[in-house]
Amino acid sequence: MQDYSNVFHKNQHTTASWQGSNSNNVWQRLHIDLPMLIGIIVVCSIGLLILYSAKPDIAILQRQILRLLIAAGLMLTVAQLSPRSLQHWTWGIYILALLMLLAVLFSGHVSNGAQRWLDLGFMRFQPAELMKLAVPLAVANYFSDKVLPPDVTDLIIPFSLIALPAALIAMQPDLGTAVIVASSGLLVVFFAGISWSCILLLLAAGITCAPLLWYCMHTYQRQRVLTFLNPESDPLGSGYHIIQSKIAIGSGGLNGKGWLNGSQSNLDYLPERSTDFIFAVFSEEFGLLGVLFLLGAYLFLIIRGLIIATRAQDTFSRLLAGGLTMTIFVYIFINIGMVTGVLPVVGIPLPLISYGGTSLVTLMVSFGIIMGIYTHKTLVRK
Repeated sequence: MQDYSNVFHKNQHTTASWQGSNSNNVWQRLHIDLPMLIGIIVVCSIGLLILYSAKPDIAILQRQILRLLIAAGLMLTVAQLSPRSLQHWTWGIYILALLMLLAVLFSGHVSNGAQRWLDLGFMRFQPAELMKLAVPLAVANYFSDKVLPPDVTDLIIPFSLIALPAALIAMQPDLGTAVIVASSGLLVVFFAGISWSCILLLLAAGITCAPLLWYCMHTYQRQRVLTFLNPESDPLGSGYHIIQSKIAIGSGGLNGKGWLNGSQSNLDYLPERSTDFIFAVFSEEFGLLGVLFLLGAYLFLIIRGLIIATRAQDTFSRLLAGGLTMTIFVYIFINIGMVTGVLPVVGIPLPLISYGGTSLVTLMVSFGIIMGIYTHKTLVRK
């Protein structure tokens, strides 16, 4: 007689497995990485909460929510693209972005003393933001068919791909974005397995060229460096931002003053409190414990991105996911560093939290690319 008990238990196990895999397949078909999506929602929610405290204006909050929805739509759209499609379009994206940067140099829209935008009639577009994606795409594509780790001769072309747009962006002038663009490409080179001797050589070259860089900097950029070294030298002028920021962060203590109760923002002592210095507002109102929670949320996103990079099935996907993930880390590191006085002020927003739309779109598209790399994996039959 057939053992129906074994058949029953086997069917139960099969049904449970099917139900679990079916749940996962829903997100897989939508090309969404659920853990990363949850992390993004958490950070964006914190951003909206603190933005209203920094600028208690419903209209501003509504505009930011609209921007988040548009950026999220772009993220989900980009996630539908396979890594192979991205690789196929890489050089077209890079050349288009480079031509747009050249157009900005000759006929860009000038605002606040900077020539960074292209006026398309119905909107203004900043091509430098596109380069934050185009550079890591191009460098990852270059290394995709090379033997890794690369030797010195293999670094000439990728360094050229990085240096040219970074120099054009620095000429606008926009040193902060130039740093991000250069970092996005150099991180891909690092993940390609560049030797430590090459890294030390590059550091030595950078230190050697520092005097030349100082000579090429604009007056206000030099002043930012001097202010970073000694903000108290001009407490009511160039050092005002960073001094007020450190006062706000320090006054938050362990538990913070509570939401909407930050004196530095409410009394209008803290400049740029909804954009570059929004971290100071958050620190004052939520204290050290709130900061640790926010950093934990960021760390979760970074770790998830790196896990996806390690699980990628080809060199292009692995280098691209790793480079984009660590570029997001550079965003966080520079913003918090400049707000706390550890780094000079360079105008880098806090990812997913600072008010604004341009950098938000770039970040969300980066997340979409990373999700697409994870969800477009080819099933390998054993």
